[in-house]
Amino acid sequence: MSKRTGSAAANGAVAKETIEHSPAPYDKQKVLLSSETGHFSLIRAMHLADLITELNGLCGVMSIFSSLRYCLGDPTSLGNIYAALAFLPFGLFFDFFDGKVARWRNKSSLMGQELDSLADLISFGVSPAVVAFAIGFRTPLDHLCLAFFVLCGLTRLARFNVTAADIPKDATGKAAYFEGTPIPTTLGIDALMAYWVSKGWIHEAIPGGLWFADTIFEVHPIVAMFMIHGCLMTSKSLHVPKP
Repeated sequence: MSKRTGSAAANGAVAKETIEHSPAPYDKQKVLLSSETGHFSLIRAMHLADLITELNGLCGVMSIFSSLRYCLGDPTSLGNIYAALAFLPFGLFFDFFDGKVARWRNKSSLMGQELDSLADLISFGVSPAVVAFAIGFRTPLDHLCLAFFVLCGLTRLARFNVTAADIPKDATGKAAYFEGTPIPTTLGIDALMAYWVSKGWIHEAIPGGLWFADTIFEVHPIVAMFMIHGCLMTSKSLHVPKP
């Protein structure tokens, strides 16, 4: 071994020892979350961006409740179904805003990442499926197709959480692209359903009609758009540039 090689090895050993014995960076959020004592430690651990993410989830939950109120009321009274659809763009606003705040304050965290995915699943996965149910997608096969869509969204978000660190990022820490279509693109389907509601194309008048009526295979063929969107979300080869 040459002196140069030996010196490099020695320096490497010293550096390794320094890294191994250097204290871990202080993470206030992690300390608060793992603490067994302290009042409201979960609330105190949340960053501003996390609170904004909660508002995204709130919009999704309120959309679901509005759809349920529509199902329990007069089907010709459309106020609640319009409210269910209107909450979803607000969810998108908070979804964009929490990321900007996290980068601005340099306060991104694993908890924030998990919160963001869970809120997105509610607002852009479960809520649109419930709206679809409310306006007339109510056959067993419709339900299976809508469930497939929601599970694709769930799987896509779980994959993102696992692979987010491997996606190229710019100087601000923002990912360069999405793997598969991002789940908020479901707003395109929401806009289409809002158009149907405005035209009265709901329940028995859903575009495409009902196939195989009065059989166990009865289905609204237009529900396939949810399944196609689900497949696009879970695509690995489709890279959508981030705006």
